[in-house]
Amino acid sequence: MRPHTTISSSMTVYKNSLTEAELLSEWQEIQTAQQNPARFRVLYDRYYEPIFRFILNRTADEETSADLCSQVFLKAMQNLNKFTYKGVPFSAWLYRIATNEITQLFRQQNRNRVVVLEDFHTKELVNEIDDKAGLELNIQKLSHVIQQLDPDEVTMVQLRYFEQMSFKEIGEIVNITENNAKVKMYRLIQKMKKLF
Repeated sequence: MRPHTTISSSMTVYKNSLTEAELLSEWQEIQTAQQNPARFRVLYDRYYEPIFRFILNRTADEETSADLCSQVFLKAMQNLNKFTYKGVPFSAWLYRIATNEITQLFRQQNRNRVVVLEDFHTKELVNEIDDKAGLELNIQKLSHVIQQLDPDEVTMVQLRYFEQMSFKEIGEIVNITENNAKVKMYRLIQKMKKLF
């Protein structure tokens, strides 16, 4: 069964890439939370909304998204002592957990896959694939193209173009090298151009 793709109104865009100083400061917050779980709240408050939005863009259901988001943060807190600093934001680890939870949900419930396309997300992707037609027409085409992608490919597109993540962050989330993430994304864009 083909996945279902919807278009919705825009939401807030968050900055995912951090400077080296911000990464080190965040690592100190994580180490503090590893020592005292009550300090996890700082990380939870910072990342709840972007993780919730990421999940919502894949489920299109607020209640399901809230449940999955709770699971993401519960698993993160339970496994915080296993987290190690790799030079990417803590959010990369949370996105990996969220991606796994979304995949598990679709497998368990045999649900249609959903990708919410938003105007502010799609312009850059549409321009990379085909900048000849108008944006509105191309968003309709993009919806059709995304329906033909594998779930892992949809995740790559969502992380790169909708979440504005670096290749290093994407590699960390999908458990591949930064260079491999670049190659996969290049091939994926070529595939999407052909489908377009």
